[in-house]
Amino acid sequence: MENLLEKARQLSILKTSQKLPSYKRFLYRKIKNSNSKIIGIYGARGVGKTTLILQILKNLNLPVKESLYISCDHPFFTDINLFDFLEYFYKKGGKIIFIDEIHKIKDFQKHLKSAYDFLGIRIIFTGSSAISLTEPDFTRRFSMYKLPVLSFKEYIELSYGIKLKSFTLEEIIKNHELVSQEIINLLKNERILSLFEEYNKHGCYPFYFEDKAKFLDRLQDTVNAILYYDMAEMFKISSDKIHTLKKLLATICASKPMEFSIDKLTNITGISKATFYKYIDYLSRGELLIHIMHEAKRFKSIRKPDKLYLSNPNLLNAICLSPDKGTLRETFFVSMLNSQHRLFYTDKGDFMVDEKYIFEIGGKNKDFSQIKNIKNSFLAVDDIEIGFERKIPLWLFGFLY
Repeated sequence: MENLLEKARQLSILKTSQKLPSYKRFLYRKIKNSNSKIIGIYGARGVGKTTLILQILKNLNLPVKESLYISCDHPFFTDINLFDFLEYFYKKGGKIIFIDEIHKIKDFQKHLKSAYDFLGIRIIFTGSSAISLTEPDFTRRFSMYKLPVLSFKEYIELSYGIKLKSFTLEEIIKNHELVSQEIINLLKNERILSLFEEYNKHGCYPFYFEDKAKFLDRLQDTVNAILYYDMAEMFKISSDKIHTLKKLLATICASKPMEFSIDKLTNITGISKATFYKYIDYLSRGELLIHIMHEAKRFKSIRKPDKLYLSNPNLLNAICLSPDKGTLRETFFVSMLNSQHRLFYTDKGDFMVDEKYIFEIGGKNKDFSQIKNIKNSFLAVDDIEIGFERKIPLWLFGFLY
């Protein structure tokens, strides 16, 4: 164990000596200031989990003896007994450890629970959204945080080195005219709609800023890694079935916003209904899909189709040659609200949010005909810089975090 700890310290020093981005995402301060003994950060591949924990580790400025970073996808740590390693590190003076890709360790949940109960050590770990990191027993013991894709606000901050505020959904609804004007004034010569178009093409993942010319290739590689490694490893899916998952993604990507027909999609993909629902669950947990149910399903078992969206607008451009404009708009809206709000789709309007607000998504000529007599109903409209009364610019929903 001594040799393993020494090797881990060497690798940790190498990793923390690498240059990190100066920009810190919105979870940085929350996690850095948390007093929780064990903190978990989960999210899709490529959203910046590793960068986040390395930034926190470097900021602590602790001696090597007291702090450590390990990545469980490194060959040295693939088959370790995690609790034994944590116990040894603790006995040797360790105070805090950052564990990346923890889902690569077998039975990691049990090891973390034992560490929580018996060791006086702080643990901050990252893991894929595809694993059971959000089970009730986990969330009772540990502080769990989801790191979503970059918001439109974060993309602008990274692109132009400016600081912008985020707003709650209620603030946007009540004060969107003033909020929009405030943001536009801060941007000076940059046009918000042009930036919004950029974001939908390539603004969801931090790695865009590492090599802009190779972004699309890297995003496609990320999708393949989720499918061929994460999905295949965690859910024991054979390679031929992975091809079916890719076909399902491409079919959803090419469709216009609509309730999907189970019979239609099962015929196209050639899989049974039971397998289809299982695959939808896998893709949702892998954060390639967002699954939206009809609002009537809150109350009773009712035969209503559901809606499926790719998890963010950039995936549309990676999987489809020319994504439908309506699909792109709704995908953006769902992507920005899904991590912090509860969404259902409705017969009148497009979405119910937090069982309180109704939103209809559309272009600048969209009118209120579908939602005119509905309380707390609003239009989220593309191609306008500033809205009026119940007509809110679609881009503004990218400022929720």
